[in-house]
Amino acid sequence: MTVPAFEEYVPAIDCICAGCAAQRRTAASAPPVRYGGHPAAHGARRALVLVTAAGVVLGSGAVEAASAAGATGDRAAEAAGAVRADADGDSPQGGPGPLQGGGASGPPSSTTTTPKLRKSSRADIINRAKKWVSAQVPYSMTKYWPDGYRQDCSGFVSMAWNLPGNEWTGSLAAFGTRIAREELQPGDILLFHNPADPSKGSHVTIFGGWTDYTHTHYKAYEQTKPHTRKKTTPMAYWTNSGNYVAYRYKGLSGGSAGSGSSVTGFPGAGKFGPGASNAYVTRLGRMLVERGGKRFYRVGPGPGWGEADRLATRAFQKAQGWKGKEADGIPGPDTWRLLVNGTGHDIPGTGKGSGGGSGTGAGHGDSNPDSKFPGRGYFRPGQSNSHVDRLGRQLVKKGFGKYYTSGPGPRWTEADRRNVEAFQRAQGWRGGAADGYPGPETWRRLFG
Repeated sequence: MTVPAFEEYVPAIDCICAGCAAQRRTAASAPPVRYGGHPAAHGARRALVLVTAAGVVLGSGAVEAASAAGATGDRAAEAAGAVRADADGDSPQGGPGPLQGGGASGPPSSTTTTPKLRKSSRADIINRAKKWVSAQVPYSMTKYWPDGYRQDCSGFVSMAWNLPGNEWTGSLAAFGTRIAREELQPGDILLFHNPADPSKGSHVTIFGGWTDYTHTHYKAYEQTKPHTRKKTTPMAYWTNSGNYVAYRYKGLSGGSAGSGSSVTGFPGAGKFGPGASNAYVTRLGRMLVERGGKRFYRVGPGPGWGEADRLATRAFQKAQGWKGKEADGIPGPDTWRLLVNGTGHDIPGTGKGSGGGSGTGAGHGDSNPDSKFPGRGYFRPGQSNSHVDRLGRQLVKKGFGKYYTSGPGPRWTEADRRNVEAFQRAQGWRGGAADGYPGPETWRRLFG
């Protein structure tokens, strides 16, 4: 009697020996064979166990029954949430591997120790992510971008977090601290790893900030098909939303790796200015240095308020397009929030304009008084003022009011942001230049 041949052999499910137990644990977390996993690691899900005791041969009827059971298990796993991450974002994972390499040759080992982390600020993380968005890096789980990182979603996060190698969704959590979703700040990640089959649904995105006060949508930086993108995304993702877990990079500099509540709240204007000396002044100076203000400091920063702090603060405020009292060199809530979150525009180099984001520089010699940009701080979630109302009416006048169901009005809403984004895209702008928040150039083109 001929013994039927099977491709794979797996440890018996009821065997308690250390070898079988270790193989079963590996099988539960390893990526599929076609994504770099080891064939033996997935025998428990895909192969039939051949029992050859005393010459007993598994009959065809038993084979069919076992195959049906396996198919039922696959359907059950899919019903439990192992589905595609997004209609245009199916992102299978390569295994962990070195920079400029071909990835792991075998199943990934569970991470028990984390390598020495490279320090990165929130601004560093977001700026690295923006580079891939601007370059529209094509999605691939086998190719590597010139910076050495693999062109899939976990390679993208490995790059943004400046990790020493290319991780995968099953190992990224070891480099972060789990946080609550309400504590998310730019540079944190939302991670879904499906251990049953990492190729089904597993995905990771970089949190880029809330789009409005409701916290129902956020700006997601992610690597997905066909290329890297920045997209307004429902919290936490299009599908499998309940399975995404928030993590903060353990090597984060200039902030806590925990909840971050101690540094996010504005301490009050009284903590800054002539005569002030406290830890908040030191914190402010360090954040300004990270954002391009190093040239203002000959020594420090330190706890005593000095002219260097005022000049660096004013330069940062002007980089946001603010003028007058909004750029007086004394930090307010908006200045502090942008610095802590790593958002807004960096301080430009000597002789450069404010640039970036939503346009470069305001127009000169405009005769229309409405063409003077009032400042970015007026156009943010929770803001209500006449500038928002005037912006909305001008958008409608220009033919970009389709997202208003009522209004426009003085309170900034998601409808305002989407209409501004539509206008910016009509100018041919993409990426961060079409984020839906008006800057000097957006304003000039609307009112000039």
